[in-house]
Amino acid sequence: MKLTEEQIALGLAEIEGWKREDGKWIAKKYRFQTFMDGIEFVNRIAVISERLNHHPFISIDYKMVTLRMTSWHAGGLTELDFTAAAQFNGAFVKD
Repeated sequence: MKLTEEQIALGLAEIEGWKREDGKWIAKKYRFQTFMDGIEFVNRIAVISERLNHHPFISIDYKMVTLRMTSWHAGGLTELDFTAAAQFNGAFVKD
């Protein structure tokens, strides 16, 4: 079920670093020490995404990985987007 603007604002307040983008996305950039650290992170994201059956758009730009989430079937953001975002944050290992 598509979230309201108020629910989206509350969800963003609960997940560190994620921002609203173009009204229908939430996105976050993760920066890594090395290219391979970023690739290892993407592999962890892939495992989480498969388990949740909810997959982000992933952009890899050398040592920066950007994740973007939305729920196409709902026409916007859902609770699952925020659940996934929180789990992706948990997969991020700071150096």
